Amino acid sequence: MASAFGHAVVAVALGKSLPKTLGSWKVILVGVICTVIPDLDVITFKMGIPYDSFWGHRGFSHSLLFALVFAVLCATGFSIKGFTWKRWLMLTLFFFLCTASHAVLDAMTNGGLGVAFFSPWDNTRYFFPWQPIAVSPIGAARFFSQRGFEVLKSEALWIGIPCVTIYLLAVVLKSRITDE
Repeated sequence: MASAFGHAVVAVALGKSLPKTLGSWKVILVGVICTVIPDLDVITFKMGIPYDSFWGHRGFSHSLLFALVFAVLCATGFSIKGFTWKRWLMLTLFFFLCTASHAVLDAMTNGGLGVAFFSPWDNTRYFFPWQPIAVSPIGAARFFSQRGFEVLKSEALWIGIPCVTIYLLAVVLKSRITDE
């Protein structure tokens, strides 16, 4: 898996790309939660659930269906006051992209068993053919080590630079739209 830091950077970049009416820090914070929530499945290790099972690590909680359901719940929570379909759809898309980005980044790592993108219909685990991101160790003690430092360097290159690029493009596009 990519680290929690690597996942969170995606939500901040996407969140800062949202229109000002949607991109509050509360929305971005929930976006950050969306990017890391799939990894709550690591508790299944302690429960004796096999890694490659439906409920195992990188199983259903990393699927596109999970991302959609979680996004709908988050967007609905934010849309209770002042509901409009446009706002709800934009927030759903944002939260979906944040949650689904977790599985995408994990499929780009060089470790684990792959990601069950299509669970519950297909539990096959997938990796992308290109896996440039160093897999993060599980657990804080293991992360704050030389290996964790190597993971952060890998993520700075393969997650950080694309996210900064997305952010800068959004800034330029927003300024062009407001200038017109």
